[in-house]
Amino acid sequence: KSSVQTIGEEQIQNPYTELLVLKGHQDIVRFLVQIDDCRFASAGDDGVIFLWNAQTGEKLFELHGHTHKITAMAPFSSSDASGEQKHLILSASADRTVIVWDCSSGQQIQKVSCFHSTVKCLTVLRRLDVWLSGGSDLCVWNRKLDLLCKTSHLTDAGISALVELPKNCVAAAVGRELIIFRLIASNGGSEGWSVLEVKRLVDHQDNILSLVRVNDLTFVTGSHVGELIVWDALDWTKQTSECNFWDSSVHPDVQPEIKLSQSPNETSVQHLTSDEECVFAAVGKGIYVYNLQMKRVIACQRTAHDSSVLHIEKLPNRQLISCSEDGSVRIWELQEKQQLPAEPVPTGFFSMWGFGRANKQANQVAKKMQENTPMYFLELVGDLIGHSSAVQMFLYFGELGLATCSADHLIILWKDGERESRLRSLTLFQKLAQNGDLQLKL
Repeated sequence: KSSVQTIGEEQIQNPYTELLVLKGHQDIVRFLVQIDDCRFASAGDDGVIFLWNAQTGEKLFELHGHTHKITAMAPFSSSDASGEQKHLILSASADRTVIVWDCSSGQQIQKVSCFHSTVKCLTVLRRLDVWLSGGSDLCVWNRKLDLLCKTSHLTDAGISALVELPKNCVAAAVGRELIIFRLIASNGGSEGWSVLEVKRLVDHQDNILSLVRVNDLTFVTGSHVGELIVWDALDWTKQTSECNFWDSSVHPDVQPEIKLSQSPNETSVQHLTSDEECVFAAVGKGIYVYNLQMKRVIACQRTAHDSSVLHIEKLPNRQLISCSEDGSVRIWELQEKQQLPAEPVPTGFFSMWGFGRANKQANQVAKKMQENTPMYFLELVGDLIGHSSAVQMFLYFGELGLATCSADHLIILWKDGERESRLRSLTLFQKLAQNGDLQLKL
């Protein structure tokens, strides 16, 4: 029986009308990592890593080496002496090991077992040709898996996220603190490397859940209680701070559209992504578009899903994709709102709910400014129904489609039905021609 299924075509703008179900995992699938234009890896709580072909859904390799759930993954690609691209994958596990895998052969290249705690995040610094592991300490490794240097024990909670910064620096989320480390490289070999803590930023009131690099000048963090902070990536100062997430009493002139819950899960910034102009935030059940230049939210969907949004990405066009604990995957299109001159315009989501207590004069200036500023809204243009449990994340492969992974142990490849039908027809045509079964009538 074919695993290809079709979904309803009443959503005219939804390109994904066909799906391919990939089976193999025996537990929650939490990670998808892109290897190249048509291959990706999946991993989760069963400790097994699968390599897949994104076009055909073919299982390429099944990688066994970890004994507990996978906690982090990262691609680690490079060019060898001949200029040929070599694709590797790093995987970390609750078994306190990190393994390097060769994606071409599916072979385990090397395994590191010297960790004192679980590695929660992996980051590759391509310019220095090293990779970092974050857990109860920060370790720096070279391609041969030599430990170049490490920090002293940080906290029992450990590093939950890392982001690369300019000048050989990285920002590490450790609970509610943001620690800036600088790497000092050796002139040669593995001797002489060091990692120094240069600053601790304690502006967040609760645990930092998400980190995203915008560009060489800016990065953004989001916390469990809905704080969003925009940072200068060079001197690590705050550029913009958004706090008091749901405090609508600060702006009594603004009427909230819905009754807002004070539950921490409703305000939690689960995931952030950016296209340099805007930051796209998954906050509770909603998604928000924050313009960095205007320093305000220009569009939002407070109830984009029925449960928490776990992952969000901006597509090359004006579309967004989000996935949720409710098992849904949705496609949104950012469209400009037609405004009436007399219509009062809210000052954006974050400001609306009380980010900074502006005085009356400042509010008037903000309102006047926004009368001349376009506002946007997010229109739902696709609803992908296929998973029966929480969708953890996804990968976008352009015309090859979308890959999603879920707590239902499945991976689904979402395809453009019209494109796939054309490809099948072309394949059949070529096969008939090769077999001599195609008679051309003049």
